[in-house]
Amino acid sequence: MSDKILLSAENISKSFNHIKALQKVTIKAFEGKITAVIGDNGSGKSTFIKILSGSLEPDEGIIKIGTNSYHRLSVAQAINAGIRTVYQDLSLDNFKNSVENIFLGDEITRCGFLDRKAMRVEAAALLEEIKVRIPDLSEPVRNLSGGQRQGLAIARALRRPAKLLLLDEPTAAMGIQESAKTMEMLGMLKRKGIAQLIVSHNMEQVFDIADHIYVMRSGEVLVDTAVSDTSPEELRELILRREDERIF
Repeated sequence: MSDKILLSAENISKSFNHIKALQKVTIKAFEGKITAVIGDNGSGKSTFIKILSGSLEPDEGIIKIGTNSYHRLSVAQAINAGIRTVYQDLSLDNFKNSVENIFLGDEITRCGFLDRKAMRVEAAALLEEIKVRIPDLSEPVRNLSGGQRQGLAIARALRRPAKLLLLDEPTAAMGIQESAKTMEMLGMLKRKGIAQLIVSHNMEQVFDIADHIYVMRSGEVLVDTAVSDTSPEELRELILRREDERIF
């Protein structure tokens, strides 16, 4: 697997009034690999994802994608660079069905009318490709399970060619079995060569699929390590040691 850097966010800072959400954060994502950013609520993980997706503007820092450097990314620039984002709330319309959600805002038309058949065929193919089973694509998504909804949001994100998939707490509020299936799906996407940057608070979970882990606390990166160089137990000890260094 490649060690080529796909995206590098360097010295990213962001404040909301007097609250420092991010302080000189540097995180890299690599081609074909999974990078995990873990930390408690309020650590700055979601703010970081929003900056990479173009939804928020950083106060300081540089984002490098290939040979291009940006002081900030617009949503259009992020999309054109192949960055696809799945937020924690999934941004699904609960009253629309699976096909309608996959094509929401980007419907296929023919002679000025919606081409529902073409959309249904493409939606079924997308879901089949990422191994998400939704027996009835006409059912409102409010009736789907958490894993099905997550898969649906990922299918929508991957409808256009993607280089980097950003995932904010992909297993939030899921049970053990659904979480395991979602992690299995993300592992399958990795084998297909799709790089991922996963934000999570679940250390054990990301250890199973991630290649590199960053630990954030209070808007700063405490730990930057390859998964192969550590274990959950060693990482916890390292986090505590870094916390003590910050205090003293």
